[in-house]
Amino acid sequence: MDKLKRMAELVDLLEKANYSYEQKNEELISNFEYDKLYDELVNLEKELNIILSNSVTQKVGEQVASSLQKVAHNLPMLSLNKTKNIDELKNFLGDKMGLLTYKLDGLTIVLTYKNSELVQAVTRGNGQIGEDVTLNARTFKNLPIKIDYAKDLVIRGEAIITYSDFEKFSDAYKNPRNFCSGSVRQLDPKVTAKRDVRLIAFAVVESDETFITRSESLDFLDKLGFSVVSYKIVDKDIVEETIQQISTQVKESDCATDGLVLSFNDLQYSKTLGATSKFPKDSIAFKWKDEVANTTLLDIKWNTSRTGLINPIAIFEKVELEGTTIEKASVHNISILENLQLGKGDTISVYKANMIIPQIAENLTRTGPINLPRTCPVCDGDVVIRQENNTKHLYCINPNCSAKKLESFAHFVSRNAMNIEDLSKKTLEKFLALGYLEEFSDIFKLEKYKNQIIAQEGFGERSYQNLIDNINKARNIPLYQFIYALGILQVGVSTAKLICKHFDEDIQKICNASIEELIEIDGVGEVTAKAMVEFFNKYKSIIENLLVEVKFQSYKKVSDKLTKLTFVITGELSHFANRKALQQYIEQQGGKVTATISKNTNYLINNDINSTSSKNKKAKQLEIPILTEEMFLEMFSG
Repeated sequence: MDKLKRMAELVDLLEKANYSYEQKNEELISNFEYDKLYDELVNLEKELNIILSNSVTQKVGEQVASSLQKVAHNLPMLSLNKTKNIDELKNFLGDKMGLLTYKLDGLTIVLTYKNSELVQAVTRGNGQIGEDVTLNARTFKNLPIKIDYAKDLVIRGEAIITYSDFEKFSDAYKNPRNFCSGSVRQLDPKVTAKRDVRLIAFAVVESDETFITRSESLDFLDKLGFSVVSYKIVDKDIVEETIQQISTQVKESDCATDGLVLSFNDLQYSKTLGATSKFPKDSIAFKWKDEVANTTLLDIKWNTSRTGLINPIAIFEKVELEGTTIEKASVHNISILENLQLGKGDTISVYKANMIIPQIAENLTRTGPINLPRTCPVCDGDVVIRQENNTKHLYCINPNCSAKKLESFAHFVSRNAMNIEDLSKKTLEKFLALGYLEEFSDIFKLEKYKNQIIAQEGFGERSYQNLIDNINKARNIPLYQFIYALGILQVGVSTAKLICKHFDEDIQKICNASIEELIEIDGVGEVTAKAMVEFFNKYKSIIENLLVEVKFQSYKKVSDKLTKLTFVITGELSHFANRKALQQYIEQQGGKVTATISKNTNYLINNDINSTSSKNKKAKQLEIPILTEEMFLEMFSG
């Protein structure tokens, strides 16, 4: 192909991919493929000495396209030049000291504080113009909206959703990054509030303070109560060893990262360097050098979730990557399946995105795309293709689909729901196939199948009795767990708690609530309200049958002794069964429990007061008392 024509083709493809990724939170191509095509474009531009006006190598970002208010940045937010070569990092540093931080994979936000108050939060947008998300930012779980600093302050941070927080949404959304971006850019702050968005600060942009080094500025933000990106100070002699250490730790991280950022620690020196039209000269991004392996695609399996979404899963010959064996990877949706032209027997390259999630990098032989299933692979019911924005998804529309039913039952008995131990997904699948279970209330009637269950492989008298005992424990639970267990769209644990509190722990009030009444609850939006009303109207008999079997614990406040006090709990417990039990105790006394420490935290509860954990360090920096369980009970149980 003519090189100039290839260049034009790359510019067009990358421009579309940029627009889809930055503005619609969708991936037309994988990060691996994007980087590969981007590098190809850069090399062509250098070789031909030609740069097209709309080349992504010259653009900061795509034009913002949404109904949020547009705001111009006072200072442009440039992209970072990137490398996968550690020697380039050594040459970049020379004889200077550098600051190495994680490159978090979320949505960059600029936050402005005046007179100690958060007054504005703006997304990166295209680097020149962003979107005002101030009301949404005020709902971030760990962001201080008031700080102990009266002068003007502008900072940058990354809005993220952790892997653990993302788990409860993973049926409906592809990955934490896209989910976070969509959550931050909601038009209704109540929706954002339910999404567990957090802000990790990584830079001071404007301040009256004088900082000699970048690390000093981060320590300053930490003392003000911000969650700050962790950092290492390095020189060219230790940067390689430090990166190797970090790369072994990143696999255990709860936050998505797509590499590291290396910046000069000396701020005055950084200012003298300036920037190109696209990149600042004082920082460079180090992308994880993906370990890639070629393998053979054996099949595409189709997995039906409880929402009816049917996800394609690539099954391939086993390969070793990043120290583990992998043999499957999600293809996410039909659009990606078609773009990769996947066919059985194809030679594909696979890697681990962010060193964790198996992904297909590229298809080297492209004999597909494979035919889509004409019916649900589980129930043989009808399927439909739905176009959601620019992405095609396959859905099962059979309301009685056994896969949907299995996933619904698995959710119903899960730990944060009815918490019925010994009812594994495998056991549920067996009981559904045998006809023991048709609706949720049938779980409480399994005793009539005692002889049949005991005769099952893997069961015996003791196993059966343990199962029945655990089922009977679930007959008396908090109302919010019951509401969450029903699997209503958009209703997580925190939303269920809000709803129960608003309606005085009264199940009948909740069942009969109108959309208008539900929307009045701070934290419940119109989509959730509609889903609630539709669910209780559609499944009235199922709810009534369940209410015959269960009673609800009263979780109204026992006292107000902990009112206006906020606690964080960490480490192993001895007096309380687990952290959840301690949290319930605190909430019964009017207190509040959060996951992260901030300036608003009153006490950290940790039986290991001398621990060097990040929570202990943060508490000491903010002068927050650390209590053991015994100290807590001494202070507050009387």
